[in-house]
Amino acid sequence: MGLTGAALLGLLSCSRPVVLEGARLEQLAEVAAQVDEGRLMGLVSEVVKAHQEDTPLGCAWLTEDQRSRYEVVCHLTREKAAALVQARFEELGLSVRRHDSATTPFPTSNIIAEIPGVSRPEEVVLVGAHYDAFYDGADDNSTGVAALLELARVLSRYKFDRTVRFVGFDMEEFGLVGSARYIEQIGSERIVASMVFDCIGYYDTREGTQQSLPGLPSPSTGDFLAVFGNDASSQRVSELFALNDALKLAKVTPIIAPRDGTAPLTGDLMRSDHAPFWLTGREAVFLTDTANFRNRNYHQPTDTVDTLNPTYFRRTVQISAATLAYWAGGPR
Repeated sequence: MGLTGAALLGLLSCSRPVVLEGARLEQLAEVAAQVDEGRLMGLVSEVVKAHQEDTPLGCAWLTEDQRSRYEVVCHLTREKAAALVQARFEELGLSVRRHDSATTPFPTSNIIAEIPGVSRPEEVVLVGAHYDAFYDGADDNSTGVAALLELARVLSRYKFDRTVRFVGFDMEEFGLVGSARYIEQIGSERIVASMVFDCIGYYDTREGTQQSLPGLPSPSTGDFLAVFGNDASSQRVSELFALNDALKLAKVTPIIAPRDGTAPLTGDLMRSDHAPFWLTGREAVFLTDTANFRNRNYHQPTDTVDTLNPTYFRRTVQISAATLAYWAGGPR
């Protein structure tokens, strides 16, 4: 993916300082420190097991030729992972509901849990990840689901000015179906910041393990967390980057797409559940290890737990915890 005229994409300029208004760095560092590596990896294994024990959606609706070309489609599972997500939210004592849509051919069920805000509950800070997966789906997206559940555990220990909402999106792999329906359902609700995870556990410190990200040069070593934003989300990306710089948690490469992200040749930046937010003018920050630009196991039976990097994965969830706590106006 190339550049045309002025750069289609840009690495976030970090030359001008970002003012983190009201940030209590000591408390945010405390929140980040609550993220437990062993628990995170245990959650990944639980989600993977749910996929392994589930019955695939199947692909009888495809022609024989389509099945031969899109074999991966035959191996999508979701229901047991959904039940696991709901059960873990409920165990934390969170208010949990489902947003169901019976629309054919793909009925969906988004799972939603909340920590109510104290002083501004009508303002929502959202964090989401899709729970459907092909094969074991360890990186894509059991890591995102595990992060969602661990963040729910950690953040539920605190109070925040704003409501913190956790969303397990359904059917991302078939065209962002669940997140698109979620955006249709929320109407004018005040979501003031959003963070979306997809593939956040695969890191490789060897030179040459990272392919160039679409539209711009990127580091050649696959040991960084990519943080995507668009024009509307650029301030939120700047805040995450500034917090990470202050707390020294992860190696972050921030990338800003122009306008709503739909500039020519930027399709690869719209491949997950942040896209419906961008397309409707809402803020969303997307965190990823860059999936198939780094991980050769992407959408393969080899996407297994043993391929993940637990230490780097934990650091990603730590900076996510600190950033969400900051956006939500806490911790209290």
